[in-house]
Amino acid sequence: MKIHREGLGTIVLTFLVLGLLNVAVFYFLGESPVFTWSFFVISLVLFLFIISFFRIPSRNMQQGESLVVSPCDGKVVVIEETYEPEYFKDKRLQVSIFMSPANVHVNRNPISGQVKLSQYHSGKYLVAWHPKSSTENERHTVVIGNEKADVLVRQIAGALARRIVNYLKAGQLVKQNEELGFIKFGSRVDIFLPVGTKVDVQLEQNVKGGQTVIAQL
Repeated sequence: MKIHREGLGTIVLTFLVLGLLNVAVFYFLGESPVFTWSFFVISLVLFLFIISFFRIPSRNMQQGESLVVSPCDGKVVVIEETYEPEYFKDKRLQVSIFMSPANVHVNRNPISGQVKLSQYHSGKYLVAWHPKSSTENERHTVVIGNEKADVLVRQIAGALARRIVNYLKAGQLVKQNEELGFIKFGSRVDIFLPVGTKVDVQLEQNVKGGQTVIAQL
């Protein structure tokens, strides 16, 4: 398991803050060992949680020209036909994945192809499962196209997630399962597919980025 580069600053800052707090607690409240050691244990658990949030586990990735592989870890919360207003401006099949703070938060390219759109939008911070979060929250939209289809991936900030990182630029050639970006501390990713695409997941199903096949083009 590796630690994602996006987490290095957060991990170092957390270590310094918790370290200073523990020194202060042991210095001023050392006569209360139950409290001081309880504070240390809580700090250690919090620090380990922060590290785990930025983990990159080793995985055997799924690959295939016709496969749409999950761009993230999480739970499928939406599978429906809907109007996509930003790029396609017509009906698409939407699959949405909710990412809890406990999930791996690396985002990956669901298909190989050329980046046709990479656009950031500022916005609100509604809870990630809110129906309007896809169009009103802070978000970053990417469209990747190949001979099979164009697939839109939208990273959406949630109530806790306040930073979306995206590495793709329009015109860039990308490979399936390479890193698309990162979202910190819980959020959602929407995928928009051609209507009629065969979906291989179900509502409430837990999926893993790079491993779970979302659909077949």
